[in-house]
Amino acid sequence: MTYEGECFCGAVKIEVSGQPEAMGYCHCRSCRSWSGGPVNGFTLWKPENVQITEGATNVATFNKTPGSSRKYCAACGGHLMTDHPGLGVVDVFSATLPALAFAPGLHIHYAETVLPMRDGLPKYRDVPGAFGGSDEQITE
Repeated sequence: MTYEGECFCGAVKIEVSGQPEAMGYCHCRSCRSWSGGPVNGFTLWKPENVQITEGATNVATFNKTPGSSRKYCAACGGHLMTDHPGLGVVDVFSATLPALAFAPGLHIHYAETVLPMRDGLPKYRDVPGAFGGSDEQITE
Protein backbone atom coordinates (compact mmCIF):
# COMPACT_ATOMS: atom_id res chain seq x y z
CA MET A 1 0.00 0.00 0.00
CA THR A 2 1.05 3.55 -0.72
CA TYR A 3 -0.44 6.64 0.87
CA GLU A 4 0.08 10.22 -0.23
CA GLY A 5 -0.09 13.38 1.80
CA GLU A 6 0.84 17.01 1.64
CA CYS A 7 1.33 20.12 3.70
CA PHE A 8 -1.44 22.69 4.17
CA CYS A 9 -0.66 24.59 0.93
CA GLY A 10 0.36 21.56 -1.15
CA ALA A 11 3.94 22.74 -1.81
CA VAL A 12 5.37 19.65 -0.05
CA LYS A 13 4.11 16.21 -0.97
CA ILE A 14 5.00 13.02 0.84
CA GLU A 15 4.42 9.34 0.29
CA VAL A 16 4.52 6.45 2.72
CA SER A 17 4.52 2.80 1.74
CA GLY A 18 3.73 -0.45 3.47
CA GLN A 19 1.99 -0.50 6.80
CA PRO A 20 2.73 1.67 9.82
CA GLU A 21 4.62 0.14 12.72
CA ALA A 22 2.01 1.56 15.09
CA MET A 23 -0.78 4.10 15.30
CA GLY A 24 -2.06 5.87 18.36
CA TYR A 25 -2.60 9.04 20.30
CA CYS A 26 0.02 11.17 22.04
CA HIS A 27 -1.12 13.33 24.95
CA CYS A 28 2.19 15.02 25.84
CA ARG A 29 2.24 18.78 26.18
CA SER A 30 4.84 19.11 23.43
CA CYS A 31 2.74 17.24 20.83
CA ARG A 32 -0.42 19.05 21.90
CA SER A 33 1.29 22.40 21.47
CA TRP A 34 2.81 21.42 18.11
CA SER A 35 -0.44 19.99 16.74
CA GLY A 36 -2.64 22.78 18.10
CA GLY A 37 -5.06 20.24 19.53
CA PRO A 38 -5.82 18.43 22.79
CA VAL A 39 -4.28 15.20 21.43
CA ASN A 40 -2.08 14.22 18.47
CA GLY A 41 -2.86 11.23 16.24
CA PHE A 42 0.37 9.53 15.17
CA THR A 43 1.35 6.91 12.63
CA LEU A 44 4.85 5.46 12.98
CA TRP A 45 6.78 4.32 9.90
CA LYS A 46 10.23 2.95 9.19
CA PRO A 47 12.29 5.84 7.77
CA GLU A 48 12.88 4.03 4.46
CA ASN A 49 9.10 3.91 3.93
CA VAL A 50 8.70 7.72 4.05
CA GLN A 51 9.60 9.83 1.03
CA ILE A 52 9.28 13.51 0.22
CA THR A 53 8.16 13.39 -3.41
CA GLU A 54 7.83 17.10 -4.12
CA GLY A 55 8.92 20.36 -2.55
CA ALA A 56 11.86 19.12 -0.47
CA THR A 57 13.40 22.60 -0.60
CA ASN A 58 10.37 23.86 1.35
CA VAL A 59 10.87 21.43 4.23
CA ALA A 60 12.10 23.07 7.42
CA THR A 61 12.99 21.40 10.72
CA PHE A 62 12.53 22.42 14.33
CA ASN A 63 14.29 20.52 17.12
CA LYS A 64 12.85 21.22 20.55
CA THR A 65 14.55 18.10 21.89
CA PRO A 66 17.31 15.88 20.47
CA GLY A 67 14.84 13.00 20.13
CA SER A 68 12.36 14.75 17.84
CA SER A 69 13.03 16.56 14.57
CA ARG A 70 9.74 18.16 13.59
CA LYS A 71 9.33 18.73 9.85
CA TYR A 72 7.04 21.37 8.39
CA CYS A 73 6.51 23.39 5.23
CA ALA A 74 8.42 26.68 5.30
CA ALA A 75 5.88 28.20 2.87
CA CYS A 76 2.68 27.59 4.86
CA GLY A 77 3.84 26.24 8.22
CA GLY A 78 1.86 23.03 7.68
CA HIS A 79 3.14 20.17 9.79
CA LEU A 80 4.30 17.02 8.01
CA MET A 81 6.13 14.58 10.25
CA THR A 82 8.50 14.11 13.15
CA ASP A 83 11.70 12.09 12.87
CA HIS A 84 12.56 10.09 15.98
CA PRO A 85 16.06 8.88 15.05
CA GLY A 86 16.75 7.26 18.42
CA LEU A 87 13.64 5.13 18.05
CA GLY A 88 14.15 4.34 14.36
CA VAL A 89 10.73 5.64 13.31
CA VAL A 90 9.13 8.63 11.62
CA ASP A 91 5.79 9.90 12.89
CA VAL A 92 3.68 11.04 9.96
CA PHE A 93 0.71 12.83 11.44
CA SER A 94 -2.49 10.90 10.84
CA ALA A 95 -4.18 14.00 9.38
CA THR A 96 -1.39 14.31 6.78
CA LEU A 97 -2.44 10.98 5.24
CA PRO A 98 -6.15 11.37 4.42
CA ALA A 99 -6.56 7.98 2.70
CA LEU A 100 -5.00 5.98 5.56
CA ALA A 101 -7.64 4.38 7.78
CA PHE A 102 -6.47 5.60 11.18
CA ALA A 103 -6.69 2.66 13.59
CA PRO A 104 -5.09 3.70 16.89
CA GLY A 105 -3.82 0.95 19.14
CA LEU A 106 -2.63 2.85 22.23
CA HIS A 107 -2.28 6.15 24.03
CA ILE A 108 1.12 7.48 25.11
CA HIS A 109 1.99 10.14 27.70
CA TYR A 110 -1.52 9.71 29.05
CA ALA A 111 -0.46 11.11 32.44
CA GLU A 112 -0.40 14.51 30.69
CA THR A 113 -3.83 14.24 29.08
CA VAL A 114 -6.24 17.16 28.96
CA LEU A 115 -8.81 15.09 27.05
CA PRO A 116 -9.60 11.83 28.83
CA MET A 117 -10.73 9.19 26.35
CA ARG A 118 -12.65 6.04 27.25
CA ASP A 119 -12.00 3.77 24.29
CA GLY A 120 -10.60 0.60 25.86
CA LEU A 121 -7.12 1.12 24.38
CA PRO A 122 -3.99 0.78 26.56
CA LYS A 123 -3.03 4.08 28.14
CA TYR A 124 0.66 4.40 28.98
CA ARG A 125 1.78 6.84 31.66
CA ASP A 126 4.69 7.72 29.36
CA VAL A 127 5.63 5.23 26.61
CA PRO A 128 5.89 1.45 26.31
CA GLY A 129 9.03 -0.17 27.67
CA ALA A 130 10.15 -1.15 24.17
CA PHE A 131 10.56 2.58 23.45
CA GLY A 132 12.43 3.32 26.68
CA GLY A 133 9.44 4.17 28.85
CA SER A 134 8.20 2.86 32.17
CA ASP A 135 5.69 0.50 30.51
CA GLU A 136 3.24 1.61 33.24
CA GLN A 137 -0.38 1.79 32.19
CA ILE A 138 -3.11 4.03 33.58
CA THR A 139 -6.65 2.73 33.98
CA GLU A 140 -9.55 4.49 32.33
